[in-house]
Amino acid sequence: MVPIKQLFTSTLGRKYLMGASGFGLMLFIVVHLLGNLTIYAKNGDPLNTYAAKLQSLGVGLTIMEVGLVFLILLHVVTAIQVTLTSKGARPIAYEMAKSKGGPTKNNVTSRNMIITGLVLAVFLGVHIYQFRFGPGIAEGYTTTVSGVMVHDIYRVVNETFSQLKWVLFYVASMIFLGVHFRHGFWSAFQSLGLMNPRWSKPIYALGAILAVILSVGFLFIPIYIYSTQMGAAGGIQ
Repeated sequence: MVPIKQLFTSTLGRKYLMGASGFGLMLFIVVHLLGNLTIYAKNGDPLNTYAAKLQSLGVGLTIMEVGLVFLILLHVVTAIQVTLTSKGARPIAYEMAKSKGGPTKNNVTSRNMIITGLVLAVFLGVHIYQFRFGPGIAEGYTTTVSGVMVHDIYRVVNETFSQLKWVLFYVASMIFLGVHFRHGFWSAFQSLGLMNPRWSKPIYALGAILAVILSVGFLFIPIYIYSTQMGAAGGIQ
């Protein structure tokens, strides 16, 4: 186990932080997808109710959002530090490497984790701007659920994904999410020292399966809305 004081100063400590924050973000992604599945309901009430319950948390929601931002920044910073340290220590590329957890998955995906991560960071910024700070109650995006006026996030989602450019942007971003998640799942076990060489292939396979489920689960939402809602009626915009 890495001493607390070395978590931010040693390569091993940064790997622990990168792996732990990665697992935290994976959990958030799963929960976020489950909440988003309410979009498939017959009307917008389930999604709007879900969003309203989150908003009702008040300070609690703010704390969770700050915690999420902290996890993202921690993951990004430690990932960049570990990558730069690794490249500096091994200036000559190698095909097969050994680590404490067994064979390293040195492939195209692993070598481009920083790139896929930065793409996802840009996507996250756009996503937050559109759905967290986009049109709200002040702009007239309201609806009534069980007699209570709430923010009509369902309308915001439908208006966004009635435009082909946003559908394509989200679909492409979710493909990057799948690619990043696939290797990141395996790498998190490796970084935390939880990898047994016998588990390497099964864990990598499980990561690939989860990556497909999550990325397809997310990217099908804009496709579904565009093809069945305003996009289907209004054509390409």
